[in-house]
Amino acid sequence: MYKKFLMHLLLFDFVKFILIKRLQVHRFCKCSSWSFLTKTRKYVRISGTLHLHFAESYAIIRTNIRERRFEKGRKMVIQENLGILDKLKILSDAAKYDVACTSSGSKRKGSGTGIGNCVEAGICHSFSADGRCISLLKILLTNECAYDCKYCINRCSNDVPRATFTPEEVCQLTIEFYRRNYIEGLFLSSGVLQNPNYTMELLYQTLCLLRTKYHFEGYIHVKAIPGASPVLIEKTGYLADRMSVNLELPTAEGLKKLAPHKSRRTILAPMRQIQTMRQENQYDLTVYRRTSRFVPAGQSTQMIIGATPENDLQIISVAESLYQKFQIKRVFYSAFVQVNEDAALPTLPGGPPLLREHRLYQADWLMRFYGFEAGELLSEKRPNFNVFLDPKCDWAIGHLEQFPVEVTTADYHTLLRVPGIGVKSAKRIVQARRYGSLSFESLKKMGVVLKRAIYFITCSGRMYYPVRLEEDAIVRNLLAGEKQDARMEVPKYHQMSLFDDTMPFADLPNMR
Repeated sequence: MYKKFLMHLLLFDFVKFILIKRLQVHRFCKCSSWSFLTKTRKYVRISGTLHLHFAESYAIIRTNIRERRFEKGRKMVIQENLGILDKLKILSDAAKYDVACTSSGSKRKGSGTGIGNCVEAGICHSFSADGRCISLLKILLTNECAYDCKYCINRCSNDVPRATFTPEEVCQLTIEFYRRNYIEGLFLSSGVLQNPNYTMELLYQTLCLLRTKYHFEGYIHVKAIPGASPVLIEKTGYLADRMSVNLELPTAEGLKKLAPHKSRRTILAPMRQIQTMRQENQYDLTVYRRTSRFVPAGQSTQMIIGATPENDLQIISVAESLYQKFQIKRVFYSAFVQVNEDAALPTLPGGPPLLREHRLYQADWLMRFYGFEAGELLSEKRPNFNVFLDPKCDWAIGHLEQFPVEVTTADYHTLLRVPGIGVKSAKRIVQARRYGSLSFESLKKMGVVLKRAIYFITCSGRMYYPVRLEEDAIVRNLLAGEKQDARMEVPKYHQMSLFDDTMPFADLPNMR
């Protein structure tokens, strides 16, 4: 018995040796995995059920995966014979690093003959633990990519499982998920398959099938591929509700360093085209009644934060320029997540810079809705945001000469600059003081955050309690009143997935 077992082990090693040698030859040929394994079995034909079972099991495994070499020695693993659920698992996970997926601003109404609608209240939003919207079916058309961006998990030099949806498969997923009330729209991005034009053509075919064949009238957000034909981008824009072109990195120098196959010119070209087409479409809508709407929800973009050494002033200056010159609806900031090992990438011992991302979003909000400019929030002497205070409080402490503000007489724009007073509460104050006097209790009911505002406002000539308008005293009181100190450990990055193993009711007892 021992001898027989020893013989089996020796034969097993012989089989493995032959298969490895044949695999090395197979990498340079174009035959399929199944034909290769069929040929291989002729060389390793061995009597005995054990070895036959091994050969058949190995054939099943190798049938699903084949390796091929691209030009310049690049290698990529391509999945074959994958089901649609397997593709969904790969491509939904590959899309989790793209955060530019907001669904607000579209007013596409249903015709009554199709599925779904896209009125402003028709999109249901849910958010992950880090505040990112997951209300849409967020997938990639393919994670195959001809580019080799150093920060991207899907770069062509990475040995990761690859998959590609057909346009029909994306349509089936969207419709079935919508019918089950899982989603209210679609966020469709993609790697660059073969070339930008080929990829953009596939995206257009997908949207065309959804709108015409399946009559889906819900929200669709699609990526515009830089370098693609303007004709394809225009055709796709009339079918989508929102389009986005990722800026990737704040400066052209950083883009050249980490994404050598991309250029700032090819990225800005589709941005400018979408802006121009939207302006022309607005005129056509006023003249012609039946004109189709071109990207009605506008365009957005995304910047990766922390992969290159730009300071916060440079980042928000770029965002401000995009808002003014390209009429961008939203600029998204994505904290750099180190998924690749590369000498050009920074090391992040503390994890992704989520707190810095949060401060940039706060500053972005101030520029969009509060009338602030990038030069007011930061300067060359102070190019980065305060870690412990939000940008609005930090600005107010640096401009104490403008405070305290009398809430009963101050205009709307002055009220917006007071920490603790937001857009809604400022409007309520302006409306309420027409009909009666204000008090600190009434301000609290209007939504004013008094724990911040009391240091910067007076109501009917008096403060909430005597406060010294000194920088050190106010900072000390603000930090003492915060529920969570910024110096505390930042929670680890986690992106929700359709395939999370943890369920919210897993710890509850079974109820029969």
